[in-house]
Amino acid sequence: MARDAVQQVRRVSERLIVPDSYNPQLSLRETEEAIKFIKDYFQTDLTRVLNLTRVSAPLIVLGNTGVNDHLNGIEKPVDFVVKDMGEKGEVVQSLAKWKRQALGEYGFKHGEGLYTDMNALRPDEMLDNLHSVYVDQWDWERVISAEERNLAFLKLMVEKIYAVLKDTEETVCEKYPQIQGPILPDKIHFIHTETLEEMYPELSPKEREDKIVKEYGAVFIIGIGAPLKNGNYHDGRASDYDDWTTETGGGKKGLNGDIVVYCPWLDVAFELSSMGIRVDKTALLKQLEIRRENFKKELDFHKKLLNDELPLTIGGGIGQSRLCMFLLRRAHVGEVQASIWPEDLRKVCLENQIILL
Repeated sequence: MARDAVQQVRRVSERLIVPDSYNPQLSLRETEEAIKFIKDYFQTDLTRVLNLTRVSAPLIVLGNTGVNDHLNGIEKPVDFVVKDMGEKGEVVQSLAKWKRQALGEYGFKHGEGLYTDMNALRPDEMLDNLHSVYVDQWDWERVISAEERNLAFLKLMVEKIYAVLKDTEETVCEKYPQIQGPILPDKIHFIHTETLEEMYPELSPKEREDKIVKEYGAVFIIGIGAPLKNGNYHDGRASDYDDWTTETGGGKKGLNGDIVVYCPWLDVAFELSSMGIRVDKTALLKQLEIRRENFKKELDFHKKLLNDELPLTIGGGIGQSRLCMFLLRRAHVGEVQASIWPEDLRKVCLENQIILL
């Protein structure tokens, strides 16, 4: 499927887009085999390119440490009291801060990093073609120097990851010739959220993403979380992991962003990864102030960061089901992961040959 060959789609409801004449090219069993192939191939290549070591990761963290990821700051994690401890445990929403802490505790050096299979629950997600309660991603983190806390280094790392994505797509299309492609462009385009606002002031942030990614095929949108000129945000980002306030020149801000590609069979922008250079002490204090979260300075993780007890790092998450969905040209994330869905959504999907696992 060429990138400019947009398939006709129908928006059945607010939560579901259906491609016309949708016909998955692999059976359920072949799909499961392909999912394993994609995951094995991608993580092996990513490990080599970024110099990463696989580590074990928690499903649950203590709720009073500040280690859990609160995403946009409004999503509530699944929590419960651990009877034997008398303390609240939380199911992780991602491992953004846990990884940074682990790098220091495990003794990783400059230029070395870790990755893990992250499994999370995000019950506040709106369930649609791309979003599920269950989230699985490769969470990775790497130690950097103070001199590498700049936009040029961020772009270099994005290009490395994009090269792995493109190599994986080419390999999958070669192994499964019935899957049309490859469709990813040779290079990824970089653009700031402020520039998108200037280009398309009349559009919503999501509409801006759809428009720019349709033009370039693959885009890294810089500065997710930073306030725009109109006072709003392109998208939310927590105050205590990505650096979205550091000036990067030309009045632009942010050392983080999202890798977004164009999905022609759904005709939408398709986010594959969120990543960034993490906050140093200065950026953390500034971002806590902006979000009115100065109380977090008393949490264990934040104390360690403010006391220079954590390494400087860059890191992110790459969606496992998202990547499989994109490379297998599937219409719904539920076709490549087992989760829970509203019964009415399951019914409409089944009527349109979208088989949810």
